[in-house]
Amino acid sequence: MTTKLPASFLPAKFQVLSGSTLKLIAITLMLIDHTGLMILYNYPATTATLFSFGGVDYSWYRIFRDIGRAAFPIFCFLLVEGFLHTHNRKKYGLNLFLFACISEIPWNFMFTNTWRYEKQNVFFTLFLGYLAFCALEYFWDNQKMQLVCVLALLAVSVFLKADYGWRGFVFLLIMYWFRNDKTAQAIIGSCWLYYEWKACFAFLSINMYNGERGFVKGKFLKYVFYWFYPVHITILVILRKFLFHM
Repeated sequence: MTTKLPASFLPAKFQVLSGSTLKLIAITLMLIDHTGLMILYNYPATTATLFSFGGVDYSWYRIFRDIGRAAFPIFCFLLVEGFLHTHNRKKYGLNLFLFACISEIPWNFMFTNTWRYEKQNVFFTLFLGYLAFCALEYFWDNQKMQLVCVLALLAVSVFLKADYGWRGFVFLLIMYWFRNDKTAQAIIGSCWLYYEWKACFAFLSINMYNGERGFVKGKFLKYVFYWFYPVHITILVILRKFLFHM
């Protein structure tokens, strides 16, 4: 990772999180979100209202889902960082596509308990973002081609119905375009996420990033984070089946 950090809205003394720590935070938030979706949603006691605030009823299910909203922006930030600093762009992209394919069956079972589901998992969204970054960089001096490529990939994201939809794809572009100014990235990114404002809290941890790789070194730990997505969904599907016979 680079030691030269983009401008942040937090003082340097608060920039204490490595890339590895951000990954750990992101997968933990994702696990909380999916646990709410797959387990708490099916348990009446956890969907009962605990309190109301701002006209919204909050249950344990709602709290888990709201906490999990911050995972996606962190993954988007990590994708941009990975794209900028990987030693092998081709392999990086192939890994994203490979795990998009691997994750598709667990993803389908998560929502339908069948082999098919009309929407695609978040790895496809990230892969399309990666392709957009490649196109923007390759056609750096040709804005017309940049626009054509971005619009084409946007159309693909709509066709595939990839997780987080076209809004997620555009958010990835925002994270890339404003990669050198975290304050602008946070402001514009938060404005874009108005429809899911809980996700904006992710920018606190993003702006605590210190530019260091952290403890994730070597192939084994790197692929642990790739595998976590399909594996944890599979475990939750099995657990849901055991608990609720679904």
